[in-house]
Amino acid sequence: MKIEVWSDFVCPFCYVGKRRLEQALEQFPHREQVEVEFKSFELDPNAKPYSGQSIHELLASKYGTSVEQAKQMNENVGEQAAGVGLNYNFDTMKHTNTFDAHRLAKFAATEGKEKEMTEILLHSYFEEGKLISDHEVLADLAESVGLDRQATLDVLKDEKKFANDVRIDESLAQQIGVTGVPFFVINQKYAISGAQPTSTFLGALQQVWTEENSAE
Repeated sequence: MKIEVWSDFVCPFCYVGKRRLEQALEQFPHREQVEVEFKSFELDPNAKPYSGQSIHELLASKYGTSVEQAKQMNENVGEQAAGVGLNYNFDTMKHTNTFDAHRLAKFAATEGKEKEMTEILLHSYFEEGKLISDHEVLADLAESVGLDRQATLDVLKDEKKFANDVRIDESLAQQIGVTGVPFFVINQKYAISGAQPTSTFLGALQQVWTEENSAE
């Protein structure tokens, strides 16, 4: 069974959704036969490098609300994250362009480190306030999961490397109608949109498994 996951590294519900899927897989008796593949998606392809603006200010500007209202919105999201063991620190998050982070994840996948790289990019952004568009920061993260630092920097410095891999994922997302993330596709036929409850993921896994195996 294969699960394709479209997500972005600055998407708060993507990290929550990832955890809920992982929790479902822990309860799924056939989890050893499930492959999870992460697909690139940019919530804001035109995002600039970090401007110094806080996440609260950014959100208030985007939705035309006050900073206090934005803080309350973020607090609500933070409570959902805490429910799956994540500790979001909205005060230190540095919103930025994620294209290079996605290219890095594609490079990591060729080295068998996609899972580790995806996790540490999300963790670094949401919990540690790291600027995940900075090449030195990305190289540090890559090195921490066992990738060669210089090879990582070489990839990041060449804007063409792995760019097409990212664009293919994004193009596929458009083709199948993905407008928001996280978006999960099981065996290319069963879709789940959003950070659904763990029980929803588990039910979908069981349903697809039953259908696929009864058809044999």
